[in-house]
Amino acid sequence: MMPAHFQEFVDVDFLKEKLTDLLKKATQKGATQAEIGVQYGVAQQVSVRQQVVETVEYHRDKSIALTIYKGHQKGSASTNDLTSQALEDMLDAAMNLASMTEADPYNGLADLEQMAKHIPNLDLYHPWMLSTDQAIQRALETEAIALAYDSRICNSEGSSIDTSQSYSLYANTHGFLSGYPTARHSASCVVIAKTDKGMERDYEYTVSRRPENLWTPERVGHAAAENTIMRLDPRTLPTQKVPVLFAPTQSVGLLGCFISAISGGHLFRRSSFLCDSLGHSVFPKDFRLYEDPYRRGALGSSPFDNDGVATIPRDLVADGVVKSYILSAYSARKLGLSNTGNAGGVSNLFVEYPSIPLEELLSQMDTGFWVTELMGQGINLVTGDYSRGAAGFWVEKGKVQFPVSGVTIAGNLKDMFKNIIGIGQDIDDRHALSVGSILIREMMVAGH
Repeated sequence: MMPAHFQEFVDVDFLKEKLTDLLKKATQKGATQAEIGVQYGVAQQVSVRQQVVETVEYHRDKSIALTIYKGHQKGSASTNDLTSQALEDMLDAAMNLASMTEADPYNGLADLEQMAKHIPNLDLYHPWMLSTDQAIQRALETEAIALAYDSRICNSEGSSIDTSQSYSLYANTHGFLSGYPTARHSASCVVIAKTDKGMERDYEYTVSRRPENLWTPERVGHAAAENTIMRLDPRTLPTQKVPVLFAPTQSVGLLGCFISAISGGHLFRRSSFLCDSLGHSVFPKDFRLYEDPYRRGALGSSPFDNDGVATIPRDLVADGVVKSYILSAYSARKLGLSNTGNAGGVSNLFVEYPSIPLEELLSQMDTGFWVTELMGQGINLVTGDYSRGAAGFWVEKGKVQFPVSGVTIAGNLKDMFKNIIGIGQDIDDRHALSVGSILIREMMVAGH
């Protein structure tokens, strides 16, 4: 059922009628298959800096994208104008493009039997009825708390409050037609601290589909200031091989490299270091990575993918072994494998591994480098080579000794995944991938 808040700008019955009519016309004009995606959204963003309002933005967007298949020829067009003439023009443009493109035997809709037949309510829509004044006050309060935290906090890059609602609708000539609303809200703060040795900046943020689950202004402001203060007066390190502990925010990116490497596009282009890894051990024996697209209220939940295919809970990795790739209808056909319902990417991902509190993980590391920030794009998915600028903290005997910056960490992702020796209970659930800190047995840390 469409929430009342959407009735002001989304007439779902009207949209469904338009989409059904457009698909019918596409077939009449010679399309063998067709699909349409519609996106509606409203968003408000407020930002302040140094206790002065910098921006107040309100967005109200809509778009419709149509893909036509003439046999294995494909043409796509889009518009944000939903008048009858604009939709006709979009249809004609897509038909013309399909006539001009080269046939690809793997083109086409996902198979009929794979279409989602039951669309569960995943509890993704919780609007935040926040006025502009209320958003401004919350941003001001968050920044003021951060600025007052410590006398060394000398400046701010601002605090912001974002709230958005959207509605997605997908239809195709298999007769599939479904959509659902979502909401997403966030708050953030960035501050700068200074000593006679230099300046440092850091931030904190909170995000949720439910506004009541957002961190308070006090928590965001204090965390942003504390993160920044901890980075003051950093040192570099001598070049050496040591254990490296990735903080949860960086663990997400580390496992994101694995997700990219087992995704269809990289696999069928043979541009991944994990080509032909299905059924092979990549992680430690007790490691499990699984997808749960039906987790209620979670940031990555979805009842069906961008092809209308039903999403399914499944293991990507079990007992350290790759059990499934990440495939759409197209990439699955290219690889001669089964569609995994991942057109548009993965849903919620979770890690299972014997986990311990962060303090115990630091003790396990004993002496090494705790990475809290990564910079640069030195990741080669073809070879698995990994090299990135890093900042964080030097640890000895399980205790933080001093902040570190100006170093590079390097290794190969195959070795890094195999050499995971610990995962923390400090899970960061602000992403579609939920994981705690990850401890790698050894990496090269290059400094002076």
